[in-house]
Amino acid sequence: MIREIVKYPEPILQKTTQLVTEFDDELRSLVDDMFESMYAAQGIGLAAPQIGISKRVTVIDLSFKKNLDDKIVLINPEVIHKEGKQNEEEGCLSLPEIREKVSRAHKVRVRAQDLTGKWFEIDGEELLARAFQHEIDHLDGILFIFRVSALKRDLLLRKIRKMQKNGEW
Repeated sequence: MIREIVKYPEPILQKTTQLVTEFDDELRSLVDDMFESMYAAQGIGLAAPQIGISKRVTVIDLSFKKNLDDKIVLINPEVIHKEGKQNEEEGCLSLPEIREKVSRAHKVRVRAQDLTGKWFEIDGEELLARAFQHEIDHLDGILFIFRVSALKRDLLLRKIRKMQKNGEW
């Protein structure tokens, strides 16, 4: 089922999510809905708060449906190692039409659980590392616009308020 993507400034986007403790059919259904919603919105990553659910769940598919082996599900993820730096442009399904360069680690290792609750570690670099960090930020209530300079953030927030006022947001 395709779920609506919530947009900033929805409060759920700025709250820390709850740990997942039940690894059941409801969780599997949520993950299926998240992939379907992400693809419908033309995204490569989606965190549960972006569909209004305060759970530590995120899905990523850099191939955008081209390779099913590239589908990644992270439950209760945490970055356990960072290395290097990259400064690239990011966007977000909850901040449509907003793009800005964000500094992130070049390589990361993430520890997370799968759909059965089993712990695993996964490495990512470049775009995958960026996606891991971006989506885990969502689970901690952090949007990428809060990772840019205060001046840029103020300009972006002004742009969003103007779009809201004009009914474009």
